[in-house]
Amino acid sequence: MPPLVAAGHRCVAPDLVGFGRSDKPASRFAYTYQSHVDWLRETVFDRLDLRDVTMVCHDWGGLLGLRLLAEHPERFRRVVATNTLLHTGDQGDMGPFYTQWLQFSQRAHPFRPGQVVETGTVTEVAPEVLAAYDAPFPDESYLQGARRFPLLIPITPGDEAAEPNRRAWAVLETLRIPFLCAFSDRDHVLGGAQQSFRERVPGAQGQPHTTIRNAGHFVQEDQGPALATVINDFIGADCLCLVDVS
Repeated sequence: MPPLVAAGHRCVAPDLVGFGRSDKPASRFAYTYQSHVDWLRETVFDRLDLRDVTMVCHDWGGLLGLRLLAEHPERFRRVVATNTLLHTGDQGDMGPFYTQWLQFSQRAHPFRPGQVVETGTVTEVAPEVLAAYDAPFPDESYLQGARRFPLLIPITPGDEAAEPNRRAWAVLETLRIPFLCAFSDRDHVLGGAQQSFRERVPGAQGQPHTTIRNAGHFVQEDQGPALATVINDFIGADCLCLVDVS
């Protein structure tokens, strides 16, 4: 974020409910896919009234942000998607990694978010950064949102989030909003997911899609400045295009 702010952009990165400095309901049943979508919508639209948004969505940022994009496309100017996907429950076997991650998220004790970040990076994460990831979760009662997330991904066609996500895809397949994929080269979780966006979203056609090198799943930790450059260049190219058209 600092390079983007230095380039003159306003950056908004809300802590999702259950994370960071946001509230952390102690009941795991407070956390549903729809409740996360509703909380995010209230934050960025009802309270902040954001418009002409450049959305940068990573992992669950895509699972939630792409829903908002599909439901409120008039609010968005462009999209940068990195290491994310919008599941519908129709994809069949989720593969061994998801099974292992699901079991770990429910059984690990203690469950340390910093350890999760460290596992998903390919460069060394400073101890103070890992401590900052762990700090919002002083004991198990604060971890219900983090533990609940893996259970909310639609893995069957009948999942409660499957149909809303299918409707979102139906909209995404008509959108011509500029849509850039900036996935990393060493994400063994969602590394191939960009193909679905590049093939199905009209706004992704002809864009300068890129692969960020020497980065794992958490590309913002491994190559944050490189990702910021991609975002800034994408915004600048769009602005230059608008100037030429006018």
